[in-house]
Amino acid sequence: MSKTAMIRARIEPELKEEVEVVLKKLGISVSEAIGMFYKQVKYQKGMPFDVKIPNRTTRRVLKRSDEGKDLILFESAQELFKHLGI
Repeated sequence: MSKTAMIRARIEPELKEEVEVVLKKLGISVSEAIGMFYKQVKYQKGMPFDVKIPNRTTRRVLKRSDEGKDLILFESAQELFKHLGI
C-alpha cells in the first residue's frame, strides 16, 4: 500500500526539536515514528501506553525534578547501584 495520507498537527516548537533529536539518535524519522505509533494503536486497540492523571505526590515530584530540586546525580550505573545497595 502506498503511503499517501497526510497528517498535520500543531505542536510546541521546543518539544518538536527535542523529540527530533532523540529520533535522530535512534535512526528513526518523524514519519516512521508516527507510523509506529499508529500501528501500535491499531494492534493495542487503544493507546500503546497508560494515560493517567498523576496523583498529588507524583505531580509534586515531577514539578520539583523539572525545577532541578531533590535530584541525585550519578556518574555511572555502578555508582547508582552502589547508592541503591544492589
